Amino acid sequence: MRSEQVIGGKRCFIYENDQADNFLIQAIDEHDLELLDREVEIIKELSSDIPFSLAAFLIEDWNDELSPWEAQPVFGNNSFGAGAADTLAFITDTLIPYINNVYMNNSKTNFYLGGYSLSGLFALWAAYQTDIFRGIAAVSPSVWFPDWDNYMTSHSIQTPKVYLSLGEKEEKTKNKVMSKVGDNIRKQYEILCEDINEITCILEWNPGNHFVDSEIRMAKGFAWLLNH
Repeated sequence: MRSEQVIGGKRCFIYENDQADNFLIQAIDEHDLELLDREVEIIKELSSDIPFSLAAFLIEDWNDELSPWEAQPVFGNNSFGAGAADTLAFITDTLIPYINNVYMNNSKTNFYLGGYSLSGLFALWAAYQTDIFRGIAAVSPSVWFPDWDNYMTSHSIQTPKVYLSLGEKEEKTKNKVMSKVGDNIRKQYEILCEDINEITCILEWNPGNHFVDSEIRMAKGFAWLLNH
């Protein structure tokens, strides 16, 4: 059973388990919202009965609120803003304190951040900014994003666990920028495996392109974090 409420001006959807000290956080769009109930059920099936709660919040401007820096359009006419910092501030300064005060009432909560597509890139980027998250699920993340290849090689991630996944057909595109997604996620995985802080990580390949089974892929990512 989920509840809907407005927190910090954002529509949030909470799946509460009062036995859980693991809280999953996900930035979603309207399509993700339609699949969210199914995603939660699959996480339960895959997570070995480990109790968890989940908080998802709705993104209004996908290309702005989740982008770490400004970039020119890659497809269509919509450019990318630099709103990721504000979105992360909402999570760390508003959402997490609200969760702790209303649902958890303790300081031992394990927070995990995950997302799909550009939300997956946002989750990865966020883990370079703060050590508040116990793990990251970057599912079919937009690691093709302009200059991400340079960013990930020159910065250090601050989370101990990272789940990466990609569809097998995602790099097979005529779009020259987006076709870099395969090479970049392989490089991302290599960097994490070689991190001196001994990051626990995995790169999982899924059948199909970017638009296949997003709720199943997200559930697999969150469940892996819970199980490890």
